[in-house]
Amino acid sequence: MPDVKNPAAVPAATIVIARDGANGMEVFMVKRHHQIDFVAGALVFPGGKVAKGDLDSALGDFMDGAAAFSARMQAIAAAAIREAFEESGILFAREAGAQALVSAERLERLEHYRPGLEKGDIALLDMLRAEDLRLACDQLTHFAHWITPVNMPKRFDTHFFVAAAPAGHLGRHDGRESVDSIWIGPAEAIADRKRWNVIFPTKLNLMKLAKSSRVDDALAAARAAPPLTVTPWIEQSAEGARLRIRDDAGYEQTSALLRESM
Repeated sequence: MPDVKNPAAVPAATIVIARDGANGMEVFMVKRHHQIDFVAGALVFPGGKVAKGDLDSALGDFMDGAAAFSARMQAIAAAAIREAFEESGILFAREAGAQALVSAERLERLEHYRPGLEKGDIALLDMLRAEDLRLACDQLTHFAHWITPVNMPKRFDTHFFVAAAPAGHLGRHDGRESVDSIWIGPAEAIADRKRWNVIFPTKLNLMKLAKSSRVDDALAAARAAPPLTVTPWIEQSAEGARLRIRDDAGYEQTSALLRESM
């Protein structure tokens, strides 16, 4: 029987979608609906858990740049691209035989797939076959890997990727799981705590991104430092319970008061 007190971490994926703005690099973030049962109201990167359809081995025939991936990482990459499309309308895919990612005009004609993918009415593979598309896994750079602490009621094993926004893909929230969206500088997203609720993993990843002023710099930094798995734990301190992470994970901050981190 499953351990109710210590549930298994559900595989999940997210993409940090970045572009160069007038004042430096910006990332696309969505505000979670207040009725969502996980990080309600928080400002997050588009993402979610791996769906049944993402596990279909046939997806491997519709992926560019994933030949060296394990079956698990192929499913993670598929989930990342699918969730990004569902939650932002940005799609990391190209027409079969093409080098460029889908154009803004083609993207608009694919918009109707977003609700069906979210509800599970259509599988990602079905959309790829119907539209003669391939997933652009070659655009994803592995950036971070976080696993929810064992004492939490909901646990996720989440891989973060960073990718440059495809030309002409402006991004817009879905109005269902997310109720707002914004292109924002990483440092700005952290600084405005009155406006944005940013949880601990998101904050630390934004801090890491803030070291880069351009998208190319962020991608190069991610390639140069493959992520270590981070599983936070809770320690008691004089100030109260603190959430801690390993010191060698590449983050400037390694702890935060639990009451301020969720």
